[in-house]
Amino acid sequence: MSLQLVGMLDSPYVRRVAVALQLLELPYQHRPLSVFRDAEAMSRINPVIKVPALVCEDGQVLLDSTLIIAYLEERAGRELLPTEAAARLRERRLVGLALVACEKAVQWVYERDLRPPERLYVPWLERVQGQLAAAWRSLEQALAEAPLPHGAAADVGQAALSLAVAWRFTRQLLPGALDPAMYPRTQALADALEAMPAFRAVPHD
Repeated sequence: MSLQLVGMLDSPYVRRVAVALQLLELPYQHRPLSVFRDAEAMSRINPVIKVPALVCEDGQVLLDSTLIIAYLEERAGRELLPTEAAARLRERRLVGLALVACEKAVQWVYERDLRPPERLYVPWLERVQGQLAAAWRSLEQALAEAPLPHGAAADVGQAALSLAVAWRFTRQLLPGALDPAMYPRTQALADALEAMPAFRAVPHD
């Protein structure tokens, strides 16, 4: 049995793992199950009904995109992180910011789509919106200080990967939430990465 990635590509976390699999050139099977529509089928694979889930060859199931990518890097014998200490630390900082952007965008979508309007807690939503904007401002500033390498697939690291996936999710699911004119470097980087085969192979659906 080959590796199996379980989850829909409209999840930024699932897509983050899928792009990493492409970049690391690891064969896998994609099982596009929804935690909402396919909850029963999902529970048979992963009782906590959480994505992404990676089913390994021996049947063990790994959760959490960061832990899954770390495992995939071990499998491939190649990390999507720089080797030099200072560059590695910066990369991890930017990955953290991109994951905050993912988390806050997902929370905003859930508040909008799942919570009844009469139960919406506006101060909480405003806090989430502020955190999302702060994460993207920090990422844009970081790109202004030093761009992330992305000339070829082999140059793409975890930070660029995570940023591009989070940006696409935010722009697709929260249209109008961000003014792309305020984030020109982020937009340019995301556009360049989305044009790469590794990203086109696993589009946000």
